[in-house]
Amino acid sequence: MEKTRYRDIEIATQCFSMERLIGKGSHGRVYKGVLESGKHVAVKKASTGLHLLGDNSKLDNEIQMLSSIKSQHIVNLLGVCQESGHKLLVMEFMANGSMEKLLHSAPEPPTWSSRAVMALQIGMAIQALHKVTPYPIIHRDIKSANVLIDSQRNAKLADFGLAVRAPPALLSAGDLLGCDHIHTSRDSVEAVPAGTIGYIDPCYTTPGKLSTKTDIFSFGVLLLEIVSGRRAMDIALEPASIIEWAMPLIEQKRVKEMYDSRVVLPNNMKRVARRMLKVAARCVSSKEEERPSIGEIVTELTSELQHRQFSVRGLLRSSLWRRHYYTVIKRKRTTTLTCESEQKGEEDAQLSIFRMRCKVSDGN
Repeated sequence: MEKTRYRDIEIATQCFSMERLIGKGSHGRVYKGVLESGKHVAVKKASTGLHLLGDNSKLDNEIQMLSSIKSQHIVNLLGVCQESGHKLLVMEFMANGSMEKLLHSAPEPPTWSSRAVMALQIGMAIQALHKVTPYPIIHRDIKSANVLIDSQRNAKLADFGLAVRAPPALLSAGDLLGCDHIHTSRDSVEAVPAGTIGYIDPCYTTPGKLSTKTDIFSFGVLLLEIVSGRRAMDIALEPASIIEWAMPLIEQKRVKEMYDSRVVLPNNMKRVARRMLKVAARCVSSKEEERPSIGEIVTELTSELQHRQFSVRGLLRSSLWRRHYYTVIKRKRTTTLTCESEQKGEEDAQLSIFRMRCKVSDGN
């Protein structure tokens, strides 16, 4: 992680001009910056109110958390600036914005294969957090606005201002954290209940109720959002809550009514979509003990994608693809297949194979 001069950041962001503003929230603002080298970055600074109060706690927490995580599915912290009374985070620039905008505002909603791959990538990001040692990290604010999409349509988890650490001994003993233990851990912060309406776990009512299952619940809501294209909370609809709308449909086996109607669901993705909804239903269970671990979720989604998404022979024979350029690289007993398609509507399907590095046996 590099130290960056404040003057360089001012130049890169045109003195934090409104034209460079790409995101904002209660804790801070994010600006697009272009460094002298030509590299594009995202610069995060505390909100005006917090800056005037001299409160950099959220930025400090984010620096601490990101510095302890190594995952290709988490937005990368490139540097920190601490000059002239300012604290800034310099992060990798995510060219395609947030998943929230991609799902709800983009002219062309993501394809089903792209949704499935991004769901798995987010699951892998959460898994990386929950596996951090010596204290696992709980994000506490998993939502589509905090999932960013890079130029290759890879999804990465961002915004760790509310993240906390949890002693693993407590997690294994019932997976619940006591507030006293949170306060006595040198590397953790006060776990006052926090999150976003629509995504926050209703079981998380006191500090002592925080657990990794809190993230699992939020991820379940996000899965419902990815499959349906409906916001987690939309007061223009009845019911406003995506969970209150989705759970009866899942229980009545009316899942077809839940699929995002803006995008045709291909036959080879129907089973994947159903599985995502089943996983989501388990994640948002009111009984915490019935929620799966993130390891179980990642295993299940990975298995489903490898089983269904993509028989390579069927993929290459597909009449939907006009042209293919592919390279086969043999490594031991596996083959990595890279495909490129000129047909825009199917581009995400084959890119997803590349991104997740799906493996097929020799001879396929």
